[in-house]
Order: sequence, then structure tokens, then C-alpha cells
Amino acid sequence: MLVDSTEASLVNSLFPVIRQSLGLSLGALGILSAAGKIVGVFAGPMWVWVARRWSRKGVLVLATGLWGVWGIAAGFAQDFTQLLIFYTILAAGYAAAHPIVTEVIGDLFDASARGKAVGLLYGVIALVGSVLGPIKGQLANVDDGWRWGLWGVGAFNVLLGLAVLLWFRDPGTGAAERQLADLDPETRATQAKVTWASAVALLRIPSFLILLGSRLLSGHLLIGTFGVVFLVDVYGFSTATASIVLLPFGVGYFLGNIAGGFAGDWAVRRSPRYGLVAVLQAAQIGFAVAALLGTQIHFDTIIPFAAFFALMGAAQGVNPGINRPMIMAITPPELRGAAFAIYISIFEAIGWAVFSLCAGFLGDLIGLKQVFLWVLVILMLANGAYLTLLYRPYARDVARVQDDLDARRARALNTRAED
Repeated sequence: MLVDSTEASLVNSLFPVIRQSLGLSLGALGILSAAGKIVGVFAGPMWVWVARRWSRKGVLVLATGLWGVWGIAAGFAQDFTQLLIFYTILAAGYAAAHPIVTEVIGDLFDASARGKAVGLLYGVIALVGSVLGPIKGQLANVDDGWRWGLWGVGAFNVLLGLAVLLWFRDPGTGAAERQLADLDPETRATQAKVTWASAVALLRIPSFLILLGSRLLSGHLLIGTFGVVFLVDVYGFSTATASIVLLPFGVGYFLGNIAGGFAGDWAVRRSPRYGLVAVLQAAQIGFAVAALLGTQIHFDTIIPFAAFFALMGAAQGVNPGINRPMIMAITPPELRGAAFAIYISIFEAIGWAVFSLCAGFLGDLIGLKQVFLWVLVILMLANGAYLTLLYRPYARDVARVQDDLDARRARALNTRAED
């Protein structure tokens, strides 16, 4: 996942030099980002479907490892059309990582540890990625540095695909559930048949629908795509200097992930019905405040921007350690991959694509500063208010899943006794 995200973000962070190399406009970045997200709308659910019928390990080896050859191909692009084609194909493979890996996390850790596990996963990715961010920025000072970056990361990803093939062991669906952990994999599989009707039933879970709506309002996703370009175009920093903010942003995101995991556990103990919702809501509002101070005020040096980018990273980092375990809690184990495909590959991708396209074209028209004010500040405040809708149905949806798991265990034990 780290190398996937590094290769995917390479085009964003080095777009100023790619723009010069290939003669592109700012709108081209919006098209590239949107194309990568839109293809994930179709590719993410497809990979989850393939994983259910083949194996999760096989999909991870192919789609997130060996697929790095398309990154190498993107490094040879001679015009925007070639770059767009290869980058979109690359994104189609990487769409498999988030729903499948997040589903596996749910099978490795029980409910008491999932928040910390997800937070650590995303936090470490962000922390190492933030260290790589300024290094990627220095490729702007090398002739065709962006090409060397795509070649190197693509080749390394192929090697990691082989590592997954050799050393990854799939724990099996439902392996960490209290009611199912002591059952053998065959029995768990028998109790967890996936049908079209059960997958469609995800859209009848009230809390899940609210979280999907919140994903469409998550304007903070734009900061990772346009953050460096924003500092270059609006405040006149060089690409190499602007890339420095990626380090504090990543460190903040890492700390936010870790803090989010512990804050989620604390909030559940204090208020099982409302705790997680309150933490998630506070994270949206906190991001909006940090974005207002960090994007709408002109500072003469990069240091204040770096500090506010760290705060934005911390507020954004709280989210995975809260919303991913919430989805795990309100969906049965066998449908979590489908749930994350809908949540990440479809709704997050649609939101990200719309924000990227609008930011690219509106940035040329009215300026990125105004775009950031509306998307990173005003929309995020609206998102925080919208999450108030979760307070009523969330606890009820969690209880429904636990009742279903209890019933499965009873059926499995009855079948075992009869045999």
C-alpha cells in the first residue's frame, strides 16, 4: 500500500515539472486525478468480486504488485494522452488494495484492536510517505526526474508483489470475530455465503448510507492532490520548496492516525452509542479550521504553511482509525470487502474525481485559493454538521450485526452436534 500510494502521488507532487515537460495546463492534473479515481469506481468492486471467487492473496499479488509494470510504462510517456492511458491503467490495479487490505485487517484483529490497527497501518504509510515526499520533490531538479521516479517505484512494486506471493498468509473471512474465531474455515465459509441480495442489502444499512454521504462531502481529499501545486501557483514557492510541506503533513497524518485509534477506543468506553461519531465529527471541523488558517493567509516562508499542513494532516489522519472500524462494526465479515469497495472505490473515488476536476478547471478560472476556501473549509464544516445524522442509527446497526453473528455460531454448533 505504501508503494502504491507513492507511485500514485508521484504525478501529483511532480506535476509542475511534468506540466513543463509535456506542455500541459493545470486542468490536466484534474483530468489525471479524476481518471485514476473514476476507473477505481469500476475496478475496485471488480477486484473484490475476483478475490471472493479466486483468492485475496492472488489479487494482491497481481493487482497491487505485478501491476507496477504500468507505472514503468507511464515513465516512457511522450505526451499527455500516453500518460493518461498508462496512469489510468495503473490506477485500475491499485484500486484493489484499499478494500481488500482493509477487509483483511478486519479478519486479523478483533473489534477492540481494529481502530489502533487501522490507524497504525494508514499512519505508517503516511509517515514513510511524508519522508519520501521531499525526496520525490527533489526529482524536480533532475532532468526527466519524474520519469526516473515512475520507473524506480514501478520496478520496486513488482518485487513487493513477489514478496506478497511468498510470505503473505490469508487469515480467512471472519477469523477475528468472537463468535466465529474457534470455528474452522470451512464452517465459517458455509455461514458466510455472499449473494447479490446480501450485497445490495448493504445499501439498506442507515449508518452505512450516512457514511457514504459523508464521503462525498470529504473535501479534505483535495489537499493531497493539489497541495503542492497550490503553494506553487498561489504563493510562488518552487516545486522543491513546496514539497517540503509533505513531510509535516505526513507526520501529522501519522500522529492523527495513532491518536484517532486511541481516541476511538476511549470514546467507545465513555459513550458506546455516541463516542465514535463525536470523534469523527470533531475531526472534520478541526480540519476546516486548520485549512482556513493554512491556505487563506499569506506567509513569507514555508515554515508556517508546514505547521498548518501538519495540523491538516493530523485532523485528516483521525478519519481511517474511526470510519473504517465503524464500517467493520455495522457489516458482516463476508461483506466488508464489498462495503469498502463501495465506500472507497466508488464513493470516495467519485468525490475525489469531482473535486479534482472542479479544482483543475475552477483553479484556472477563479484561482486555487478560492477553490480551497470552498472545498477545504466551508464544505468540511458542512460535513461535520451532516455527521450529526449518525447519532441515532449507529448503535442499533452495530447490535444487529452482533445478533447475526450470535445466530451463526448457534447454527454452526447445532450442525456440529448433529454430526
